[in-house]
Amino acid sequence: MPLYRDDVVVLRTHKLGEADRIVTMLSRSHGKIRAVAKGVRRTASKFGARLEPFMVADAQFYEGRSLDIITQAESIGSYGALITADYASYTAASAMVETADRVTEDEGSLQQYLLLVGALRSLSRGEHGASATLDSYLLRALSLAGWAPSFSDCSRCGAPGPHRAIVVQLGGVVCDACAPIGSPRPDLATIDQLSALLSGNWEIVEAATDDTRSKASGVVSAYTQWHLERGLRSLGYVDRTTPPLPLPARGPLS
Repeated sequence: MPLYRDDVVVLRTHKLGEADRIVTMLSRSHGKIRAVAKGVRRTASKFGARLEPFMVADAQFYEGRSLDIITQAESIGSYGALITADYASYTAASAMVETADRVTEDEGSLQQYLLLVGALRSLSRGEHGASATLDSYLLRALSLAGWAPSFSDCSRCGAPGPHRAIVVQLGGVVCDACAPIGSPRPDLATIDQLSALLSGNWEIVEAATDDTRSKASGVVSAYTQWHLERGLRSLGYVDRTTPPLPLPARGPLS
């Protein structure tokens, strides 16, 4: 079929010529879509306002030889203006869409789409802190992509927890027998916070101290950077009071 419709969330845009843009989107049913939006850079274009990053739209496409053409777009979630008005929300959302772009392939994932839309909606409404919303999103997105962390049982041998050592390249907490020498050992409050972020237990997340939240964010950043192999550029702009855990060189663990 030369024409098709789908719900999409806009990940990023690039200029094309004098008035057009190439828009990269994560769709509900067609995976990632790269399509041309014609004339959207003109000042009077309402069409273009619906195709800015963080926006969710019902779009119609015409299949092209190399790139599809966006022929219509109706707004479903106008989250962009609210998110960009707050720096913390903007940087968190930027890291989210960059992550979604990295963990989804052309065939896409309905679960990844719904997760991203829900996270952007929450950011725009200020339901939770921007940093915590981002941390929860990152852990869930990586889990859906096949890198689910364990913050209870040993991620290497399965020994029942709780455990203190965290080794991001092994997938989370590890028992003393599996822990390499010098493994970071966050306190149990930090590990509980990580577990709450992964499960979406916001009562525990929001009751945590600033120090615990900061330490958990450092683990999440390290876990994300390790499994995506190339660092998220947007993550460097997110306000983190504690740096991520140091990552070892890639190779066999001792």
